[in-house]
Amino acid sequence: MRRFCLLLFLVLVVFSAQAGAFSASEISKAFVESYRYEKMGAYKEAIKALLPLYQEAPRRYLLNLRLGWLYYLSGKYGDAIAYYQKAAEVRPESIEPLLGLSLPLMARGNWGKVERLMNRIISKDPYNYYANLRLAVALRLQNKAPLAEKVARKMLKLYPSSLDFLVELGRIFTWQGKKKEARQIFLRVLLLDPQNVAAREALKK
Repeated sequence: MRRFCLLLFLVLVVFSAQAGAFSASEISKAFVESYRYEKMGAYKEAIKALLPLYQEAPRRYLLNLRLGWLYYLSGKYGDAIAYYQKAAEVRPESIEPLLGLSLPLMARGNWGKVERLMNRIISKDPYNYYANLRLAVALRLQNKAPLAEKVARKMLKLYPSSLDFLVELGRIFTWQGKKKEARQIFLRVLLLDPQNVAAREALKK
């Protein structure tokens, strides 16, 4: 706990130096307020809590990353995309803003862009869990089911009991008209998670 507090203090000191007019305590208070509002589902207020900091330090990575997330939650996908892109510009080596950027793109159904974005991540981190999962979804929804299946199988070698990839593989089989294979996969999902909604719904069809 002492180590965590020290790390938090150092982060706030650095952030405070970058944010200019705001003290470490003011920065901490703004973030605490933002998280509190987010937990309440009050995304507009969660954003407003951070805007004074952003106006003072618009190129801070964590601010752009968090604002991208909050605008995504509030359904303002264009704004979310802009903030995630800015975070990626500030820290081009980071994959976090690219994963974040995929969320509003997926919400908009921009599957081609999602595919290209996830491949960027995979070129750096070949077995990134979420990049491969979102790539499989994007490929399936572009009628590239054989490629999606290849991605899902690759990841299931590493995570044989992954509900995410098992459900996606079942959906890929369904997409291809392989009903028997899909049923077997969804039954396996129910062994791992008897109340799994996706598997139960799929087996009703």
